[in-house]
Order: sequence, then structure tokens, then C-alpha cells
Amino acid sequence: MNFATRPLAAQAVLSAVVSIVLLAALAVQFFSADAAAQTMPPQPPPAIAPAPPPPQPAPANQFSSNELIDAGHRFFGGVSRGLAMIVEKAVSKWGQPNGYILGEEASGAFVGGLRYGDGTLYTKNAGDVRVFWQGPSIGFDAGADGARTMMLVYNLPRTDAIFERFGGINGSAYFIGGFGMTALVANNITVVPIRSGVGLRLGANLGYLKFTDRPTWNPF
Repeated sequence: MNFATRPLAAQAVLSAVVSIVLLAALAVQFFSADAAAQTMPPQPPPAIAPAPPPPQPAPANQFSSNELIDAGHRFFGGVSRGLAMIVEKAVSKWGQPNGYILGEEASGAFVGGLRYGDGTLYTKNAGDVRVFWQGPSIGFDAGADGARTMMLVYNLPRTDAIFERFGGINGSAYFIGGFGMTALVANNITVVPIRSGVGLRLGANLGYLKFTDRPTWNPF
């Protein structure tokens, strides 16, 4: 045997051993990663946020603030910032009405007083109705006035349901920009009169309004 070939043979054997060790290490790494992947539970798909619901339109039988303000401007004769502010106040407190009344009234008082008026109830889907109202007031007030009046009507189930006696709600009076607003209620129906006119009424009073389908002098 030629001794010159021994280093070459040893080198070949060493290279073969190194290759086998590297292959064994790669095989161990591969099988370890595969086993780990098999033992890991499947991950759920990423959650998808639900789409936000579309905005709900206002009910078709209710009046928006803009519709009320436009009607009030035409009725009171001119654009008034006070009217817009007090309508917005009413809508923020009681919501959007499904009816409103435009009319005129006269009243007078000296401790006890009387109020008479007539106008038209407007609705979107139940027609328009002529209405009259009258009522007493008792309180610390004095004077007389005549005024154009806009009344917002809430929760009206039908037009003839307005013919009731509505009592005042304590703490519901507001005065903004020359307009006064209060609230009356009967059978879950709320009427919010908004008044602007001439004359003088001092103090506060409690009373009610009775709505009828024909004029009458009897306030009770």
C-alpha cells in the first residue's frame, strides 16, 4: 500500500463524517420543527369587526328642526334667531314632534286669567285640522296680550286626540330671544306652546288649555 495516499484517504473519511454529522443535525432540526408545528393548536382566523349599522332615517311622520323653524319663520313673519334657538331647545328636550299648531290667541289676567285661541293642527300623514283652545290661569300675574302662537305636538296618535284638557308641567318654562315656551300634557300627549306677541304678562301662572273642534266661551 502506498503511504502517500493515506492522508488523502483520511481526509476523505473526515469529510464524509462531517457531512453525515451536518445531515443528522439538519434532520433533527427539521423533525423537531415539524413535531412542534403538529403539537400547536390551529389558530383562529383574525376577527373581522362588524360593519357599523347604517344611520336610521327620521320617522316619516315627524317634523325636523329645520321644518319647524321654516314654518315658524313664515308664520311669525321674518327670520328670528330667538325662534330657532327655542325650537332647538324644545327638540333637544322632547324630541321631534309629529304635529304642530299655528294660530293666534288673546289672553288677559289679574291674578286669575283667561286665554282663547284658534289655529290649524298640521300633520304629515293624517291631514290638517282646525282647532280652538281656551283655558284659565291662576297665579301671580297681571296684564293682557295678543300673540301668534306655534305649538309643537308630541305622541299624537290621531288628530282627534288633541281634543283634550292639557295641564301645565312645572319647570318647563323657557324664555329665549323674545319667545316664551312651556309644556302641557294629557294622556301621554305633550303640547309645547311657543309664543311671541305684544302685551305684558308678569310673574308665573299655572293653568291648562282645553282644545275643542268649535269655538266656545266656556274655558272649563
